[in-house]
Amino acid sequence: MSRLFRAVIMGPPGSGKGTISERIALSFGLQHLSSGDFLRENISTKTEAGILAKTYIEKGLLVPDHVMTRLVLPRLKELTRHSWLLDGFPRTLAQAEALNSACELDVVISLNIPLETLKERLSHRWIHPSSGRVYNMCFNPPRVQGVDDVSGEPLIQPEEDKPEALVARLRHYKDVAKPVIDLYKSKGILHTFSDTDTDRIWPYISSLLSTKIPVKQSASTH
Repeated sequence: MSRLFRAVIMGPPGSGKGTISERIALSFGLQHLSSGDFLRENISTKTEAGILAKTYIEKGLLVPDHVMTRLVLPRLKELTRHSWLLDGFPRTLAQAEALNSACELDVVISLNIPLETLKERLSHRWIHPSSGRVYNMCFNPPRVQGVDDVSGEPLIQPEEDKPEALVARLRHYKDVAKPVIDLYKSKGILHTFSDTDTDRIWPYISSLLSTKIPVKQSASTH
């Protein structure tokens, strides 16, 4: 049996993490795990951690580390036979240390996208709140303007994507992510990719993973 492969993808809001994660899942057979999906599932099924997370979200606060860790780590422990790519966790050093004690990562992908590009992308971003589906009015618009393709429900532009909130939010990401990036750099598993276009970054990520993922695993997806 080939060894399991575990990876994390990091990047600020609007960096293209979701798009790249989907491509990795498709090309290399990794299971794409999103902390945002875990959060929504726990809130909708009213688990103890979900109820707790919801109280912070309703106050407009970030979900604290100890709650996020309770949402994510048990799910990872269930996936003993799957290789995976984790998106949206860890966001902080405390989360990275908790993840460290639970499992060993093979690769951390960090997307380093210029501030102007992020501002441009996020200003055109609309989401479907209950599923977390994201649309971009420039390159991934919904079929009907302002309406989710799947449910037909209205889309919203998050408050934090509006110009006045954006710069503070991106600055906060940078401050919080720096110690996490430094930790993975010191372990020798960090790989940083920079560009303004996801399609230009993708071939480099693909070729990196081709050298890292056991052949048996990536071959079985074709």
